[in-house]
Amino acid sequence: MSREQVINAFVEHQSMHQDLSPAGLKEIACGLAELGGEVISHSSNEIGTISDIADTVETKSSSVDPVTAVDKATESALVEKLLTLRPNDGVVGEEGTGQQGSTGIDWIIDPIDGTVNFLYGIPEYAVSVAAVWGSAPVAGAVYNVAGDVMYSAHIGGGAYAITPHTVKSSDGFTLVKKPRRLRTNSITDSSAALVATGFSYLSDRRLQQASILARLLGDVRDIRRMGSAALDLCRVASGQVDAFYEAALNKWDYAAGMLIAQEAGAVVRAPKLSTEGSAGEVLVAYAPGIAETMDEILRGAGALASLPVNQ
Repeated sequence: MSREQVINAFVEHQSMHQDLSPAGLKEIACGLAELGGEVISHSSNEIGTISDIADTVETKSSSVDPVTAVDKATESALVEKLLTLRPNDGVVGEEGTGQQGSTGIDWIIDPIDGTVNFLYGIPEYAVSVAAVWGSAPVAGAVYNVAGDVMYSAHIGGGAYAITPHTVKSSDGFTLVKKPRRLRTNSITDSSAALVATGFSYLSDRRLQQASILARLLGDVRDIRRMGSAALDLCRVASGQVDAFYEAALNKWDYAAGMLIAQEAGAVVRAPKLSTEGSAGEVLVAYAPGIAETMDEILRGAGALASLPVNQ
């Protein structure tokens, strides 16, 4: 289905199910993401440095793909809260949660996107929560925990960021949070594009990605690798980067972020949510003015080719 067809079909479906308001689902996503941030912040105040918790860190796809007790505790808290709000929805979490639903809405949760950054105290990690109907995200939130920035969107409603800032008042200074509408950059020259990407946890894939990067660097302004696909997609939405590409993502890495980028005007091409990350398919998100030329540049560098595990 095209994006417009998804919107129309969901609106028709929602007319028969009044509890499926896209705006309402977005508010739930934001609340869950904020709750996740609270769990993470509380835990990070207790665990100390990576050396202090080295014995409690497990690994997943490779020895450099970590999962912590905080990931698991955060997912558990989010799922528990979600099921009190919408007990009949489906839920999928990165750390193993799986529940079939009966409403047509499935929630996709990444408790910490950017776990390595979290482990090392680098302030670039996020909680990602998306509500999916059929095969399309219809609401989502990505919460930059360390920066206290909430990115959110619902289908057809635009994308927003809420960032705290101080304002002067008669009583001194007050911390306020005000939504800001997100728009991609209006860039039209791909050679001036700041491009974000990410690397696999598997060494064979990394070698291929390094080769791709070497071919790409001469054709764009520069490359950034910040460690959270969810936040990279939000940065395309907010104009902090002009493009993003990455292979072998899982649905919890991008379900919320891709909707936020799309609602900010980005051109997004993503694997189906049913596709496993092991297939190695590539997700791209571009500011619209460079979509065609960035596609050509990335294709020429080999960045659009899938990197399945068996390669």
